[in-house]
Amino acid sequence: MSLNRTLSLTAVALAALACTAPIVSAADLAPVSKAPEAESPLTPHSPWQIRARALGVVTRDSGKVDGIAGSGLSSSDSVTPELDFSYYFTDNIAAELILGTTSSRIDGKGSIAGLGNIGKTWILPPTLTLQYHFTDLGAFKPYVGAGINYTAFYNQSARGAATDLDVKNTFGAALQVGFDYMIDQHWGFNFDVKKLYLRPDFEATVGGARVKGSAKLDPWLIGTGVTYRF
Repeated sequence: MSLNRTLSLTAVALAALACTAPIVSAADLAPVSKAPEAESPLTPHSPWQIRARALGVVTRDSGKVDGIAGSGLSSSDSVTPELDFSYYFTDNIAAELILGTTSSRIDGKGSIAGLGNIGKTWILPPTLTLQYHFTDLGAFKPYVGAGINYTAFYNQSARGAATDLDVKNTFGAALQVGFDYMIDQHWGFNFDVKKLYLRPDFEATVGGARVKGSAKLDPWLIGTGVTYRF
């Protein structure tokens, strides 16, 4: 084979290699496609929830003074702001603690109605309930609950014919029913009704005589407000 032919074949081979080099390089540099990542599950709710409510306190208006036939007592109703905190052990089971305070005017009824206003006291009734929440109704989430209440009476003052008033702190049972209507993952509206069985004893000095008795308050706590789930 002549030298000129050898050089010609070599030049053709080099030209062919030069033409294919960009193709090989581009193929080598092409990004490797990745399989799409699976979507991560939604972050679970925090177990904590808080509500702010306007609370109406409607009492039973019953009671008596020991040793005075036909005596009765009347306690005024009120509206007060209230906060509650809930902790969810599961999606269905939660514990709720309510915190709020209000005042109540105490008047004589029945045979002692002539005494008029006997006094006034502030009431602090923290209530702890264990609740069952129904979770299969979409945004509408009703619940029922039962628990215990401890009511403290403070800043007590006697009025009118009474010169001293001492309403005793007491425990009582609590029943509850209500619902949340959630407008998104965190915010919702709430309506709640509780029945407290609250019957404190009291002592008072009326006309210089020391008297004792019991008040059957048994209030309804009717509240509405907003819910925030963390």
